[in-house]
Amino acid sequence: MNKKSALLSQVFLTFIMAATMSGVMGLLFTGPSMEWLTGWPEQFVIAWPIAFVLTMGAWPASTALAKAVLRDRGDQRVSEAA
Repeated sequence: MNKKSALLSQVFLTFIMAATMSGVMGLLFTGPSMEWLTGWPEQFVIAWPIAFVLTMGAWPASTALAKAVLRDRGDQRVSEAA
């Protein structure tokens, strides 16, 4: 994936996650009310940049971890077959 696609993917992913999580957590905290509905946009505006910055660090780490786990499993299967 090229850098432009990866960046755009992070923008979309963090938008969806920040909107969903801020909405759901606010709903659980206040219940379905006008307070929840009016507070959600503010919570989202705060959550989205935080989510974007954090995933820029977490994404490479999670990718490396996934590769390490899959590489270990691949090595194990080869030794079991022998």
